[in-house]
Amino acid sequence: MNAVGIDVSKGKSTVAVVKPYGEIVRMPFDVMHTSEELHLLAEFILLLEGETRVVMENTGRYYEPIANVLYSAGIFVSVVNAKLTHGYGGDTIRQAKTDSIDSLKIASYCLDKWVKLVKYEPEENQRKTLKMLNRQLSQYTKMKVMLKNNLIALLDSVFPGINELFTSPAKDDGREKWIDFVSEFWHCECISSLTDKVFSEKYQKWCKKNGYNFSAKKVKEIYDFTCKCVPSMPKNDITKMLISQAVLQLNSLCQSVAVLKNEMLKIAENFPNGIPLLICTRSEKLSLRKLSRKLVIFVISENARRLLVLRE
Repeated sequence: MNAVGIDVSKGKSTVAVVKPYGEIVRMPFDVMHTSEELHLLAEFILLLEGETRVVMENTGRYYEPIANVLYSAGIFVSVVNAKLTHGYGGDTIRQAKTDSIDSLKIASYCLDKWVKLVKYEPEENQRKTLKMLNRQLSQYTKMKVMLKNNLIALLDSVFPGINELFTSPAKDDGREKWIDFVSEFWHCECISSLTDKVFSEKYQKWCKKNGYNFSAKKVKEIYDFTCKCVPSMPKNDITKMLISQAVLQLNSLCQSVAVLKNEMLKIAENFPNGIPLLICTRSEKLSLRKLSRKLVIFVISENARRLLVLRE
């Protein structure tokens, strides 16, 4: 009966082997996460006499290489939440914490929970890909909100409130009408210095060029709004450069977000193990904040949006 405790970190792990009653079979030693050293570790574990079980903490994604190699070698591996082993076996008032101590602690946990350990099963590649895409999408979305707020703050000095005039949803490529609009008409004087007829003709050409619907009613709304604007920054090359750069960065990120979403949709269409959560139409708005952060959410179907979920 051998309990192998592995304290996982980035690029390397510390391994300890113990038997019941505190007998240490092998003092803690380091193993680099290379193909050669991981396979040598698997051979070492397989040569241990008696039944052997391995326990390691679920440390980000760092545990996956070593867990997959040991699993492929036919070794019983259990991956547990770090909260279960944190503070385990605290029979001393000292709060010493090193990789060696942690590996011995995990090995002791393995002995005590021997019959309750859950065997590790590698995730499907599709599921892992979706999780990775979802994590990137989450990061990009936060950056998108930050850049969007930055652009709005800049516009408050040259074209205050213009973003609130447009309610069109984002295009499939991630572009939004108000962002493209301020790229062309970056200062309220770009419009107020024109007559309503000239602006109408210019706006119509802009809509046709960028693939947006033209509306005479919207032209009047924008023109009337612009004539009432009071900018706090002048119309010059510096303000134009600031707005142009902010738009460029935001549009680039919006397109990246759209690419990630499209990739998730492609995978979701053929994913066999999705769990149906709910169905909504395109006009309905969902508050994703109410859903657990431990869920990967993606959409399938053209007419009705079916939300599927994968548990982390």
